Amino acid sequence: MLFINLHPIFKARGIEKPYSFLVKAGISPSSANKLLKYNTFVFRLDHIELLCRVLICEPNDLLIWKPDPAHNLDKNHPLYKLIGQETTEDLQETLSKMSYKELKQTTKTIIEQKTAETQQ
Repeated sequence: MLFINLHPIFKARGIEKPYSFLVKAGISPSSANKLLKYNTFVFRLDHIELLCRVLICEPNDLLIWKPDPAHNLDKNHPLYKLIGQETTEDLQETLSKMSYKELKQTTKTIIEQKTAETQQ
């Protein structure tokens, strides 16, 4: 079954008040509440686009898939790419523990990667 999985993205982006963030982004309070409580079975396309814009992500980043034992799928099925790979690592905490030299090198690597991607 597919689920909306916004919490890891909020955590990675340092968003401490997801509800307020969603409402300020243009999602109704009711919809924001449902999205945050894994309580929605309808995910509007305009919400997907809005979330991808403000969170700088892809639609696949917003979803997680948990296999249903009642439906036996081949292990090569594309849905398996959406199985949740939650990390226990907190990006903000990891960065805060890096030395200044490591932060500069990480920033340099990120910039080089982004430059390479735009040149392709």
